[in-house]
Amino acid sequence: QVQLVESGGGLVQPGKSLRLSCTASRIIFSIYAMGWYRQAPGKERELVATITSDYSIHYADSVKGRFTISRDNAKNTVYLQMNNLKPEDTAVYYCNARRLVDSWGQGTQVTVSS
Repeated sequence: QVQLVESGGGLVQPGKSLRLSCTASRIIFSIYAMGWYRQAPGKERELVATITSDYSIHYADSVKGRFTISRDNAKNTVYLQMNNLKPEDTAVYYCNARRLVDSWGQGTQVTVSS
């Protein structure tokens, strides 16, 4: 069974940066598409960014130019660099691994507030 462990969330002021990490185990990481999703209170979970096994990348329009997704297959880790954070980025961020089926991490809270 896939295990995904996120880290790097926290409280940050608007305009600042955070980097989320998600380390996977029990999978051949390099063949999985990886992604970050988020869920704000009272809202549905939404896609933030994805990166495929061949490094094709997709971003939600709301984060283009501010967030960068990357992966390190040697470390079984996917990252989300978040710059110029806004209060509307406040949410629980979930790591996703996809190959035929979806697997999810437990989530990490990101709060953007002054």
